[in-house]
Amino acid sequence: MSVNLDQALQTYIAEARELLQDMEDALLRLENEPGDADTVGAIFRAAHTIKGSAGLFGLDAIVKFTHVVEDVLDRVRDGKVAIEADLIAVLLESSDHMLELINVVAAQGRQLDTVAQARESALCNRLQAYRAETKPVAMEALVSVEEDVPLTVCNKDGVSSDNWHISLRFGQNVLRDGMDPLSFLRYLGKLGKIVSLTTLPDAMPEAGKMDAETCYLGFEIDFKSDADKAAIANVFEFVREESLIHILPPHSKISDYLELIRALPESEIRVGEILVATGALTQQELADGLNTQKAGAQVAGNSMPLGKILVDQGSVGQEVVEAALVKQAQARDSKNKESKYIRVQADRLDELINLVGELVIAGAGANMLAQRAKSVALQESTSEISRLVEEIRDSALNLRMVQIGETFNRFQRVVRDVSRDLGKDIALHISGAETELDKTVVEKIGDPLMHLVRNAMDHGIENSVLRAQRGKPEKGTLRLNAYHESGSIVIEVSDDGGGLNRERILAKAVEKGIVAPNQNLSEQEIFRLIFEAGFSTADTVSNISGRGVGMDVVRRNIEALRGTIDIESKHTEGTTIRIRLPLTLAIIDGFLVGVGKSSFVIPLDMVLECTEMSEQDREALAERNYVNLRNEVLPFIRLRDLFDISGNAPRRENIVVVQYAGLKAGLVVDGLLGEFQTVIKPLGGIFEHLKGISGSTILGSGEVALILDVPTLVQRAVAEEDRQHAAA
Repeated sequence: MSVNLDQALQTYIAEARELLQDMEDALLRLENEPGDADTVGAIFRAAHTIKGSAGLFGLDAIVKFTHVVEDVLDRVRDGKVAIEADLIAVLLESSDHMLELINVVAAQGRQLDTVAQARESALCNRLQAYRAETKPVAMEALVSVEEDVPLTVCNKDGVSSDNWHISLRFGQNVLRDGMDPLSFLRYLGKLGKIVSLTTLPDAMPEAGKMDAETCYLGFEIDFKSDADKAAIANVFEFVREESLIHILPPHSKISDYLELIRALPESEIRVGEILVATGALTQQELADGLNTQKAGAQVAGNSMPLGKILVDQGSVGQEVVEAALVKQAQARDSKNKESKYIRVQADRLDELINLVGELVIAGAGANMLAQRAKSVALQESTSEISRLVEEIRDSALNLRMVQIGETFNRFQRVVRDVSRDLGKDIALHISGAETELDKTVVEKIGDPLMHLVRNAMDHGIENSVLRAQRGKPEKGTLRLNAYHESGSIVIEVSDDGGGLNRERILAKAVEKGIVAPNQNLSEQEIFRLIFEAGFSTADTVSNISGRGVGMDVVRRNIEALRGTIDIESKHTEGTTIRIRLPLTLAIIDGFLVGVGKSSFVIPLDMVLECTEMSEQDREALAERNYVNLRNEVLPFIRLRDLFDISGNAPRRENIVVVQYAGLKAGLVVDGLLGEFQTVIKPLGGIFEHLKGISGSTILGSGEVALILDVPTLVQRAVAEEDRQHAAA
């Protein structure tokens, strides 16, 4: 079977980026919960997987740097290095550098620049402080062995003494690869004591045939240490592939059991079965342990872990049980990933959505022809096809739906770093992470959210002194929340800071000529001035904000996604910026209406009801732009007038009541044409700034219908009604 190495490499790059994101999230959790051993293990496994897979593709730069990180994490896992702020900081920076190394691989032919190389060197120096327990030991001290100490006798069952025996033959290319064989022995001496060392010259050629860059060294070593086999083997990690290394454990075969456990396939299996399969436990011992566990559960009401029972009864060692538990966790994680996910290229999903869209249009045409033919059987058949097409449409769109939690979690690092730069203590709280929306929307919302989060930390949340004066907790709070509402997704960025200063914003806008000095603006309109280009109330310019660049970009990006942005703020109490976005940018359920010879589509999830306009309302139409709907004032817009459609209105007109963000308005139309599956087609560049229209669609007849921008129309109707009310 042939293997596509390029495709495999692309898969590695994608998985490595995901692992690095998981590693960063875990490091941030570890900063708040330094005693969580599971999180430490997850970080170590992520680094180990990245390094191991990089070795398969010969990505030596990644292997070399990640090995240093892995050594530090291994010592953290063993409790030899304490978890503190400086360690978390250097590991986060190391994670960033590992991502840079991955990106270098992704951009074929690219090399690390001098700045990145200097950063790697500095990181290695900082990491080295956590790798070594003692100062480097001279080679003479390592091999201060009495001449009459013989090598340990080895056999197939292990070593006949309390020493490890290491048989080591370095590969011939280790010197060319920049490795110093003696440095490995020097590092080995940090794990224990080299009792006896014999240099093997058997591979040494005649002097005339000797190559100065070729390594001919081999060693037989007796080594006394409490380290396990994995720790000793890791000493030779960089030369393992080309060298011949045999490590025999003292007395028992415990290390062999560990190797057997690691070699087991990652199938769903229990701890007891793992231990029996490797020979570390007999079936009888397992049965005794299970009986003890069952008896304890009947007496105490809860069962003790089987691994602890087996250790207590002396059946197996603690390290073997721990290895079995790790294998079980890996098998469970592997099974979950296999059962939940399959990688599909995004462009293939886009192609599928486009085909489903064309199928929707074709189905609408078939329905129209069936109705014209007045064939009951044909109408029933096309109705069934429409139902199936609708299910296919929903399933296809669900393929592109992803949870927003992954995007939210990336801001944990941003909040941590920016708050430290600003000298503020800020906590990030996330809710609604399980809320789903279209992957295309998720990709395009990241940058606007980044601007809002950084702006909230810089401008919104006060320093600790001012917070104390206002009676607030010293630690500021930033919240990210998401939820569904009326067929849209709402994303909220909230802070408990100083809020927006209405008078200061207005004064700054007048100073910059954005508004006239005597212009009468509502509070919401004043708040929205912060989204004007070049607007800023910051007294000083920092690397975070203050240049007036960003908030206008946020607004443009949101509007490009057919979304809106609103602000709620109370001075000295905090600010909430609320973004509303469509769940998908491809296909929606629409309500088709007619005005004259034109057709319009209203998103169905925004339609509340339809009612006929009364004669009384028609007579008062010239005097006011609202109607009485069950004792409720309903502002409305007549689409015939809005879009300047020629012809006279029919005797019977209808009002479509729509709702958006808690506001209601009416749209006056000539006719109601029913529900319609709408494939959204973007408008051409010349029409993209057209107010009140968000897109177009093709009807079954082949005609084009415009999709109404309901949020804009509702806000326009309500604002006009407010102005008339204020004037009155």
